[in-house]
Amino acid sequence: MKTVKVVAAIIRSGNKIFATQRGYGEFKDGWEFPGGKIEEGETPEEALIREIREELDTVISVGEEIACIEYDYPTFHLSMKCFWAEVVSGDLILKEHEAEKWLTKEELDDVAWLPADLELIERIKRVLGATR
Repeated sequence: MKTVKVVAAIIRSGNKIFATQRGYGEFKDGWEFPGGKIEEGETPEEALIREIREELDTVISVGEEIACIEYDYPTFHLSMKCFWAEVVSGDLILKEHEAEKWLTKEELDDVAWLPADLELIERIKRVLGATR
């Protein structure tokens, strides 16, 4: 099975997390954390900065790695490095997604997350719960 290596940004502002809804492809309409594929020669952090700039016209700072999610979809294996991130500049303009939401800890279960992203939700809730 083919392995796809990607990165995801858990963009945080205060007690809220930024989520996006896919606007295309096999997983259209599913909710995810923004990010994308790691290109040849890039570190995960460099890939994440590039992807957020391309997809959301925003510059982020990449923080601590939260997890590396390994998930088997029917046609490929996903290896997703997930990092805390904060907006440095820009307005999170959707270029590829069809919707976005800022979600509190209590609202994280209100959207239909893609399966790999769903694995992060409990970890994020624990961190948000600890920062009150």
